[in-house]
Amino acid sequence: MQGARVLAVAEFAPVAILLAALVLIAGAILAASHLIGPRRSGPVKDIPYESGVDPIGDARRRFNVRFYLVAVLFLVFDVEIIFLYPWAVLFLKVAQGSIADVAGFESLGYGPGFLAASVGFFFFLLAAGFVYEWRKGVFQWD
Repeated sequence: MQGARVLAVAEFAPVAILLAALVLIAGAILAASHLIGPRRSGPVKDIPYESGVDPIGDARRRFNVRFYLVAVLFLVFDVEIIFLYPWAVLFLKVAQGSIADVAGFESLGYGPGFLAASVGFFFFLLAAGFVYEWRKGVFQWD
């Protein structure tokens, strides 16, 4: 039993080495920036950088709601696309027959056809949401 515990700890050694290296590198970067960095501040150095453009007006002005709507739509579609990666890996393994015997996909009816139909339904929902947003005029900038 003692040998199994030593083996389990030894398996985490690379992770511990990586974390220690990350902490050391982050500490070295912070120390170097503190030692090398500028120490004087002034009114010009204290303004926020705006791509070389002098800031004009109040920073707390109202933005059009459409900017936030487009940002939320981007996040929704971006997160939904992330769900396609595990499906693609699973579909490839099922189509090659490498996972069907181990996981029992064939006996449950989860073959390549079922996976293709499920992602087809997923794309249908994405397309329906996109058409709904289009008809609501979300993408028009008047």
